[in-house]
Amino acid sequence: MIVLDVNLLIYAYDTTTLHHRSARRWVEAIFSGVEPVGLPWQTVSAFLRVSTNSRLPGNRFTMHEAAEIVDRWAAQPTVSFLAPGIRHWAYFRRMLIEGAVAGPLATNAELAALTMENGGVLYTTDRDFARFPGLKWINPLEGG
Repeated sequence: MIVLDVNLLIYAYDTTTLHHRSARRWVEAIFSGVEPVGLPWQTVSAFLRVSTNSRLPGNRFTMHEAAEIVDRWAAQPTVSFLAPGIRHWAYFRRMLIEGAVAGPLATNAELAALTMENGGVLYTTDRDFARFPGLKWINPLEGG
């Protein structure tokens, strides 16, 4: 399962970002592909929060426009939304402790835990995920 971090989605939808073209091509390919795609709720809420924040630079959407984008993702047959299950705390705690996490990195630990709990591979451009033991992660934009 492909699990998405928000940064790839922001790059794909904000035409002013350096990685827009490569991220857009990659995101379109995975949403139209056959491999299962997991969208964590924290990724969805972060996309909505960032893409509609008019105080941030770049292209921004109205909430209605951003919600329609999420609707299009959800309509894809390979896409499912990921929520913590009964084993989540065990994974999350392990990522917090073994990843030597403090402060804002707790959010990354939660995403790492959710990815592992669902047997997925996290796709992100954030190298901080290298700190989490056992997490499989890929930067699909590296080298391109």
